[in-house]
Amino acid sequence: MTLGVKVHKFGGPEVLQWESLSVGHPGSGQIRLRHTAVGLNFIDVYHRTGLYPQPLPFVPGVEGAGVVEEVGADVLNLKVGDHVAYALGIGAYSEERLIAADRVVKIPDGISDDTAAAMMLKGMTVQYLIRRIHKVKQGDAILIHAAAGGIGLILCQWASHLGATVIGTVSSKDKADLARANGCAYPVVSTGTDFVAAVKDISSGKGLPVVYDSIGRDTFHKSLECLKPLGTMVLFGQASGAVEPIDPNILQRGSWFLTRPTLGTYIASRSDLEQTADELFEVVKSGVVNIEINQKYPLRDAQLAHRDLEARKTTGSTIFNV
Repeated sequence: MTLGVKVHKFGGPEVLQWESLSVGHPGSGQIRLRHTAVGLNFIDVYHRTGLYPQPLPFVPGVEGAGVVEEVGADVLNLKVGDHVAYALGIGAYSEERLIAADRVVKIPDGISDDTAAAMMLKGMTVQYLIRRIHKVKQGDAILIHAAAGGIGLILCQWASHLGATVIGTVSSKDKADLARANGCAYPVVSTGTDFVAAVKDISSGKGLPVVYDSIGRDTFHKSLECLKPLGTMVLFGQASGAVEPIDPNILQRGSWFLTRPTLGTYIASRSDLEQTADELFEVVKSGVVNIEINQKYPLRDAQLAHRDLEARKTTGSTIFNV
């Protein structure tokens, strides 16, 4: 038996119950993984509340790192003792778990388990946002919402390294200072400033080639106003709630492109997973991107961590110690 967090009904943080779990031995193509660190992400809230429903009961969490304890049949690229990490494998809030071997990657030398657990989902998301959906390049000006969050801080660093001017919305002066220290040239405190006006001013009225919006309902329409003709609106989250149905004709105003991507699509194949993870590992190892782990909680305190996350008390990445 092992311990972990289980959800028996959808609801608030109180539904996260610490209890015994039965793991068993790995089947063909699986490994048994002993977690050393687990990542906290806003998608965990969506799963907990039922916005993205999972079959009940379930163990939440989609990101983790740890040590291979047992290897199932037909697993050729991993052995007991290897340190590995993953994203999007639900079931992370546990001391140990089974997971498909082809969904994990080995953690390279120079990167700790804590860092890996804090960056796999967020960092690989940033990779497809700025390297595949819109290839950020020298001279671009871009907008990222929640610039002081886990994804935001990684994106600010990586995009500024590529030569982009980063505009970022934040909710407080302290978060503005944090975003600025991580490559955001123009942090905008959105609670007191119209970010559309700020973007127009910074871009001399031209607008931007791309906007990265993880907020959703509260920012979507204003985000569109920030685009230049032929710009791309990337809606990759909905922290404020789902965007209400829209008339596609609104995109005619600038012949804009709209995408609602998910990391799962971009790492569906093993080759895409490896390429995405390798590029992330490289920018972290080289020092281009520093992973800010600003909060750590014991895994049994998942309720508190979720409350802090939803109250916007967290910055950067958050992990659970296991």
